[in-house]
Amino acid sequence: MVVDGENAQLSSRILASWLIGGLVIGFSFLGFRFALPKNKKKRPIRVYMDGCFDMMHYGHCNALRQARALGDQLIVGVVSDAEITANKGPPVTPLNERIIMVSAVKWVDEVIPDAPYAITEDFMRKLFDEYNVDYIIHGDDPCILPDGTDAYALAKKVGRYKQIKRTEGVSSTDIVGRMLLCVRERPTGDSHNHSSLQRQFSHGHSQKSEDGGSGSGTRVSHFLPTSRRIVQFSNGKGPGPDARIVYIDGAFDLFHAGHVEILRLARGLGDFLLVGIHTDQTVSANRGSHRPIMNLHERSLSVLACRYVDEVIIGAPWEVSKDMITTFNISLVVHGTVAEDNDFLKEKQNPYAVPIDLGIFKLLESPLDITTSTIIRRIVSNHEAYQKRNEKKSESERRYYEDKTYVAGD
Repeated sequence: MVVDGENAQLSSRILASWLIGGLVIGFSFLGFRFALPKNKKKRPIRVYMDGCFDMMHYGHCNALRQARALGDQLIVGVVSDAEITANKGPPVTPLNERIIMVSAVKWVDEVIPDAPYAITEDFMRKLFDEYNVDYIIHGDDPCILPDGTDAYALAKKVGRYKQIKRTEGVSSTDIVGRMLLCVRERPTGDSHNHSSLQRQFSHGHSQKSEDGGSGSGTRVSHFLPTSRRIVQFSNGKGPGPDARIVYIDGAFDLFHAGHVEILRLARGLGDFLLVGIHTDQTVSANRGSHRPIMNLHERSLSVLACRYVDEVIIGAPWEVSKDMITTFNISLVVHGTVAEDNDFLKEKQNPYAVPIDLGIFKLLESPLDITTSTIIRRIVSNHEAYQKRNEKKSESERRYYEDKTYVAGD
């Protein structure tokens, strides 16, 4: 009887061990099975940023760079012309041009046209459900609606809002203001003579310049460039050993859709696009004492942010020399048919004489008939509306921008 009892206990222990072992193995299997999806690639974090992106500049580009760093994919909403007009005044650049500009920024993955100026509940739900957006991003500068409310209040309320640092020293309002200086200072009797106003703007109407004097020189800019900012905008990669390097140069002032499209064509002709950006002095000498509107470093950052550009020469020479072609191993030099200074073929000192003689020069048909003067004319022809737009800033926004000298932020 004792033996039988011991055998029964032993059998029970063995059975219990098998049962426990089986359960452990079973749960382990189930755990492994349900843990498998965790080993799959995580869904990318998608962030959304919107804006007017009118008179797009390096400050916009830096905002998009910072927004992209907060996620894996950046979706950008471009506000419609009608919404901008209702909330701020008429845009300088129409929606189609603004979409070209935003799409060309190297940190942008997707663009939503005709986005609303304010984040409504319906549009926010659309972003979350249809576009799989995780966070809505905006700068730390105020975005106040005409009724005085915060345009991003709803996103903040649901905890899906993240903030980035505004790039100090530039705004579309500031750029328009630089051009409107000549409008405000012209003689009152010439109030509607736009052609005269345009001549004033391009050829020396007195205005304060960067060096503190008047006359020639880029208008006052509060932007202080740093090497870190240039590194942040750069690709950081040079051409391969057998790369076909294409070179294009210019002022690239008030960087616009016409610039973007010619750079896109140029990039398609080779493996590496090198862009030469002329100095402020060179631009002034060839295009009038009040050009450029943007200084050399501002223009360089705008070009560097373009996805079609691989490298820039900051302060490129006016003439493309044999030494320059050899140093940078340039295979092809190109120039667009639409430009401010397309009389170079008639000049005695043709800046492209060397590449033409070498048989490596190509004139590209420009996709868009837009120049920097086109942008200036748009503002000059409707300067009263843009003056009102500039004055439409709230008192809090004015305090935010006034009387500051800025160093590039993060």
